[in-house]
Parts: sequence; structure tokens; C-alpha cells
Amino acid sequence: MEKYRILKELGDGTCGNVYKALNMETYEIVAVKKMKRKFYFWEECINLREVKSLRKLNHPNIIKLKEIVMENNELFFIFEYMECNLYQSMKERQRPFSEEEIRGFMLQVLQGLAHMHKNGYFHRDLKPENLLVTNDIIKIADLGLARELSSMPPFTDYVSTRWYRAPEILLQSSSYTPAIDMWAVGAILAELFTLCPIFPGESETDQLYKICGILGPPDWTIFPEVRSASRLVDISNLNVSPVNLSDVIPNASLEAIDLIKQLCSWDPLRRPTAEQCLQHPFFHVGKWILKPLEDPLQLKLSNGGPKPNLELNLWDFGRQKDDYFLGLTLAINPSPPSLDLFPVEMTSRSRGTGTDMFCSDFQGHSQQSVFWSLLPPDHHQTSVPMESSLMSSFSSIPHTTAGVPQSRGFPLASLQSNILDHPFLAMSSSFQQRHCV
Repeated sequence: MEKYRILKELGDGTCGNVYKALNMETYEIVAVKKMKRKFYFWEECINLREVKSLRKLNHPNIIKLKEIVMENNELFFIFEYMECNLYQSMKERQRPFSEEEIRGFMLQVLQGLAHMHKNGYFHRDLKPENLLVTNDIIKIADLGLARELSSMPPFTDYVSTRWYRAPEILLQSSSYTPAIDMWAVGAILAELFTLCPIFPGESETDQLYKICGILGPPDWTIFPEVRSASRLVDISNLNVSPVNLSDVIPNASLEAIDLIKQLCSWDPLRRPTAEQCLQHPFFHVGKWILKPLEDPLQLKLSNGGPKPNLELNLWDFGRQKDDYFLGLTLAINPSPPSLDLFPVEMTSRSRGTGTDMFCSDFQGHSQQSVFWSLLPPDHHQTSVPMESSLMSSFSSIPHTTAGVPQSRGFPLASLQSNILDHPFLAMSSSFQQRHCV
């Protein structure tokens, strides 16, 4: 330890004291954790859970263990230095964090936690004191209680700080899963909004009552293997109703409230994993910018030039069976002084249960045309669905009356209102037919 010069003490924990130190060779600021217990064998040191987990976990949001030093039966861990922990940052705040700041912190915590769970460990002691912060970077630290996912129960009852302890641990369940980390994440997320713990129990029993006061009592069947049946009976018989979490955390968005509700669920199986949380809408707010709908019929007319063309297209949605659609194309060429009706030739032929209809005299007038097609749904027949089309063109013959062309067998009431509303479209009320069979 000669190359490290201790600058000041940062904290006094259960397992060791943490100091800020300077590496005299590299002039790098580091954090030194001096373990309180004595160690006499190197194998004993490297088999510690904290050492084993940190040697395996390499992630930007998990604290990095730089070096292990054993000297005079004392063990020192050399970590990268972080300015403060999340608890200190919250305590020094003069105003609450913005939701954007909270989202940035929790995104990093969940990314680090997802890496940890994926590599076979769960933390078991997540709390603001064990989340280290420098500027906008946050890292998970203090893996002294970390355990392998492959470990066989029964597990230790006393893990995690009480305020962030999952209910299955408070009820002394004989087994638990990484879902206990997710409960702690939910409690931390809520605290970032309020700067106060959401479940500040004064004892383990009071902790359960505090949880009931927010979530309401649990279902008996959720905890089949609890060892503290008396506690479960007591809280299950409470006559309390869950509160509206938005009243408890008024400055949180609906997305944040929903994520907290999912994480702080009585049932461990209903809590999302870290990877699932990263897909929650809370972390994707503002990433899609919805373009406001514009009125395609609105014309921007200028005084100096000709009137622009107007075109409205509604495309069909497919040609598969049972697909039905309305296709409508309206096109107006501003050059003709008026809209006129050409005589139309219609023919029809049967195909299955449907009818194909089309009109002649359409060619050569594509710039002065109106086309619509109607395909009714066929829910009772197995043959090819009916396809129908009606095309009509307009000539230069002036007409003074306005209406909608109608053909026998085609009720077009729904089209009539839309077309009549158009200020630039005038149609003849009479629909001249020829050669229709």
C-alpha cells in the first residue's frame, strides 16, 4: 500500500471503511476499501463473493475493481473513484430531480443490473447509498451481499436495507429470486421523485404495514413458502385499500407511475426483469415525434399565379379475401372553366357472387376525372370477393346543377356528403348511361 496515499475517509460500512486516496505512481484518484476482518490466506481473499462477482462483471454502470492488496493480514480493495453516492446527491438537492434526470439515472442502473443478472448474479442490497454518482454517470457498487443465481436455497433472511427490502424477504421466504433487486429499483425510482423513501418502516413488521398502506394487503396465495405465517396472516387481514400512487408521487408522469407499480408488486413473478424495464414506455418518452395531421383539402392560394391542382388519394388496403376498402381519387385541373360530364358506358359481368363494372369513354381524360371503387365485405361466401369500379369523366359541357352521379345498384350516400362539401367539385345530378347490361 506504499504507492497509495490516503487523502480522507469517505464512509464507514459494515464490512469495511472507504477512503479517498491518490496513486502516487499514476496520480490517479482512487477509492480504497479496507476490510475490517483479518485475512490469513490469499485463497480466502479471492473467493470472497464481492471479489468473484466483480472479477466477472465488466460493465460501464458497475463499479470497477482495479486491484486487490493483502498486507499484514489486512485486505484492501482498490476501486475507481466516484464523487458521491445517490443518497448524498438526493440529500443535497434543493429541488427535486427532473424526470429526464431520473430517467437517465434509472436507465444506467437497469443496464448495469441487466448485465449482472445475465451473468449469473443478483445484488441483494440495492439502495441509494450503493449507487455511486459522478456528474451524470451512476454505477452499482458494494457487491458484498451479491449471490449467484445458481445458489441453492434457503437464503439469508437479512439482506438489503429495510426500506428497500422486498416483501418475500420480510416474510422470511425460504427462496427468492432476482425479483428482490427489481423491488428495490422500484422503491429507488419512487424516492428519486419525492426525495423521501416510499416505504420508511421502523421495523420489519412496520415495514410490511407501510407497504400495505400503499399497495393494499397481499393475496394469501402469492407466498406459499413463507416461514413467518403470522406476519402474513396479520397483513392479509388488514382492512385497507391501495392508494392512488399519483397522489403519493404527484410530480411523476403516468409512465413512471406505471413502472413503479409493476416493480413494487407483491407478487415477485409479476415484477418485470431489468431487460423488460428497459423496454418500458418510461424510457422512450419523446423519442417519437408525431407529425400533426394536415388537411389535404386546404389550398394555399396566391394572388399572382394560377390556382394549384388539388388531389386527394385514399388507397385500398389489399386485395385479399375479406379485405374491403374504399378507394377514391379526386383530381381537378384548374384550366377548364367548369366540370362537365361525359356520357358513360357501363358493362357488368358476373364472377362468382360478385360483379365487375366499368365505364368506357374514360381514356384521354385522365386529368379531368373522378374515380372511385367500392368493394363490400364477403363474410359468408368462399368465392372471390366482388370487385366493383365506377369511372366517370367530365367534358367541357357546362352544367348548372350540382349533385352526385348514381348508378343502379350502387348506393353512394356516404360519398355524396364528402363530394358536395368540396368547394371546387360540381357534378351533374343526372347520370347518363348507355350500353349498360
